[in-house]
Amino acid sequence: MSKSPLRLPSVEVCSAAPRVREPLSADAAAELAMMFKALSDPVRLRLLSSIASRSGQEACVCDLSEGIELTQPTISHHLKVLREAGLLTSERRASWVHYRVVPEALQQLSSVLLVESGAASEVSA
Repeated sequence: MSKSPLRLPSVEVCSAAPRVREPLSADAAAELAMMFKALSDPVRLRLLSSIASRSGQEACVCDLSEGIELTQPTISHHLKVLREAGLLTSERRASWVHYRVVPEALQQLSSVLLVESGAASEVSA
């Protein structure tokens, strides 16, 4: 009786594509995650959009409650989360607080989304 040779299954070798850029560092990913987490709430996203859509990308807190069915303290809490995430700055003027978009933060979010989606290469082409 002759034994047939043992055949091992073929194994595919991983041929990872070469990197074309460095991936996010741990610190950069943590910073971006904080911003994305702040924007994951629909109310906060609406508030940021409302501020960004105004002249100078700035709005008084008294103007931000229009169309949002929440109490002023709840809106203030959401604005605080956006501010702590680095998406907004605030300035007290007399008895009102004015909020302004941080353009660099929005640019950072936009850039990482373009790069990660591959759209950045399409834009530059």
